[in-house]
Amino acid sequence: MKYKHIFFDLDHTLWDFEANAYQVLQQLYNAHNLEGRGVPSFELFHRTYMVHNDKLWDRFRKGFITRHDLRTKRFRLTLIDFKIGDEKLSEALSDQFLELLPTQTALFPHAKEVLEYLATKNYPIHLITNGFEDTQLKKLKSSGIDHFFTHIITSETAGSLKPYKEIFEYAITKAEATTDTSIMIGDALEIDILGAFNVGMDQVYFNPLVPATEEIRPTYTIQSLHELREIL
Repeated sequence: MKYKHIFFDLDHTLWDFEANAYQVLQQLYNAHNLEGRGVPSFELFHRTYMVHNDKLWDRFRKGFITRHDLRTKRFRLTLIDFKIGDEKLSEALSDQFLELLPTQTALFPHAKEVLEYLATKNYPIHLITNGFEDTQLKKLKSSGIDHFFTHIITSETAGSLKPYKEIFEYAITKAEATTDTSIMIGDALEIDILGAFNVGMDQVYFNPLVPATEEIRPTYTIQSLHELREIL
């Protein structure tokens, strides 16, 4: 058995961020009567929010903005796009989103089944995530998969973000693993896959929608988590 330690990403790999965020944003749209405030449809609100969220996460990963900026600006900028300059509403949306999101339970198909399979094979399973510590721990508990993980490494505890090598080195040390017998499973080419590659770890790229590139060639590519059984 080549691999002795398995490292997973959480959001968009095991925990279905899109589905869970969609549910929470819909609740907030209705609860705050955003249609009555000038946001013509939930779909437009959701699409606008996701654009700002993705841009701000990219800036956060690159060190251009703080965690506080990320959490507050995504709703403020979304509302401004609909000509709503209401700071109290923006703060309420931000606080309630962060409160509700980690309680959502949608996982990707076969996520729990694969974790159970790996556990029966006695693999130590770990997590490396750029998400915030408190939020990620709540997500794991709410969705019933927290008990599968030996070590949960967040960017907060590591003091570094994927794809930087420091967070991977921190995770390897914490797990008492070695890079040549570890494997990283994630959905983001330039974050999970490139980051693991740069420290000498093999990688499994899980993303049915975005193909690998000539520049970044993962060790393995899967379309379904179920395929991990063939690799591990």
